[in-house]
Formats: sequence, structure tokens, C-alpha cells
Amino acid sequence: MSGSCLAPAIAIVGPTASGKSALAVRISERFDAEIVNVDSVQVYRGFDIGTAKTPPDARRGIPHHLIDHVEPQRPYSAGEFARDARAVLQRLRQRQKLPVLVGGTGFYLDAALNGLFPGPGRDADLRRRLQESAAKSRAGHLWRMLARLDPLAARAIHPNDSPKIVRAIEVSLLGKRPISDLWREAGERLEGYRVLLLGLNPPREALYARIGERARTMFAGGLVEEVRGLLQSGVSEQCWPFRALGYAQCLQYLGGKSNLDEAIAATAMHTRRYAKRQLTWLRGKQPGIRWLGDFGDSEQAFEWAAGECTSWLEIGCHAGPDTQ
Repeated sequence: MSGSCLAPAIAIVGPTASGKSALAVRISERFDAEIVNVDSVQVYRGFDIGTAKTPPDARRGIPHHLIDHVEPQRPYSAGEFARDARAVLQRLRQRQKLPVLVGGTGFYLDAALNGLFPGPGRDADLRRRLQESAAKSRAGHLWRMLARLDPLAARAIHPNDSPKIVRAIEVSLLGKRPISDLWREAGERLEGYRVLLLGLNPPREALYARIGERARTMFAGGLVEEVRGLLQSGVSEQCWPFRALGYAQCLQYLGGKSNLDEAIAATAMHTRRYAKRQLTWLRGKQPGIRWLGDFGDSEQAFEWAAGECTSWLEIGCHAGPDTQ
């Protein structure tokens, strides 16, 4: 592959608990591909059960890139992820390996494929004032502020994701325009690839039932013990991955602020809301997704995805614009 020849890539998207990882493993096995994680919490080492990270013995020998990539104490931005993901993709292209990108963080996928917008720089004084305001207010204050400034951004960013919320408010205030407007502006697009976007969108009630079951399974399957172990190893409760779904509720339980049933119910409730925001984000930011109304671990989904991938690969190496 050389010159303007474009290599194929597959991206599997959809709401949490829709079976993206299971489908990615089967597709990678069928097409001798390698998986590139685009989940903003699975990049952290030690955060396994609450992220539904595919365990090593279920990966079927398929390399998984950008999983267990950074230590929990280290801040890791979307810009860093985009740089690291593109480096992985470049290496895979050189080895003529098909990449399968999979994960629930639409912002990370967009950063990898389309680049980041040229926004204003960071303002330490503004950030300090925002944090002071949040400390004096009830939980969710900054997210509600963002919802007033930029409803679209608020729907795309998890209410516990303080770094992204602060950055979105900062950009909106300093740039005098919503950050969601800047998201629409062209960044430095990924070069060298044509990307097939496959989306999973199971029936809502079935998805919500699976989300509830996943929440119960996580807590029954060792999430509390995982969190205790992370804390005992010196990981601070203030680290970003502890704000993720499941982990935040587990900390509430361990801190005596809820009982176990309440923690499980809160995890399921917030995950359902997050799944809805994920779909809103994908429909608004990623045109051209080919959707299937099923879970990724079904045989129907695998046959559908395998057929789509086969057709995409048969297009062959070609010159010209990205056909994403």
C-alpha cells in the first residue's frame, strides 16, 4: 500500500451493553484483524470489572491495543488518545493488518478519525473559579452549567466526567461560542484509511434490561473487591476513572452513603441515561453509520457485520477520497 492508497478499517459503535466487544472479537477472528480500544475508561490499568473489559482469556489471542494503556493516576486527554490511536493505526497499516476500532466513547472515536478542533488554550484562573463554584454547590453543578451553555455538549459528556465538562465550559466562555459548534469544524482527518462504521442499536427495553443485569453482575462478580484493591494499592478516589459508571456508585457504597441495592440501582439508572446520550452523540456526529437493531453477541449481528465487512474489503485498495 503506497501513495494515496487507502487501507480499510472497521469501527463498531453503539450504546453501552449493546455487545460491541463481543462482535469485535468475532469479526477480528474472522478477518485476522486487531482491536483498537476507543473506551475512555478501559485505557486505565486495573479498571476491569466496571468497564466490562474483555478478559484476556476471552480475547481469543487477538491483540487489543490501548487497553490497560495508562496508570489510573495519570490524566489522559482526548488529544493524547487521538495521537496514540493514530500511531497504532499507522503501525497496523504498515503491517497490512485490518484494525477494528471498538468502544463506547464517541468523542475518542471522533478525535481519532476527524482530529480535534483548534480551540482556545487552557485558563488556569477560570478553571480554579469553576472548581470553587462546584465545591460550593450540589453535585452536578458544572454539568448543569454546561447544559445551559451548550445542551448538545452536555448530552455528549457524562455528568461525572469533570475534565471534559470543565474544558467544554472553558471553550464556550473563552471562545464565545459553544464547544459543540467547534466539534463540527474540520480537524486534521485521519489519513490513509477508509472507515466502515457499523452501529448496534438493540430495542430499547431489551437494552435497558441488559444494562440492569450487567449492573447486578458487576457487583456480584467482584466490583467491590476490585475497587477496594485499587484503593489499597494507592489509587486516589479523586482519579478520573473512579468517576466512571459503576465505580462512582461503588465508592458511594463503600463510603456508607448508600447500601448495595441502592448502588446497583443507581448504576443501572445512570447507565441507561448514558446509553441514550451515546446514541444521540453518534447520530449527530458520525453520519454514514450502518445500523443493526440487535445485540452484537447474536448470530444475526455477526452474519450481518461479516457481510458488511466482506463487501467493504472487496472494494480493494484504491486512490481517492475517504469513502467513510
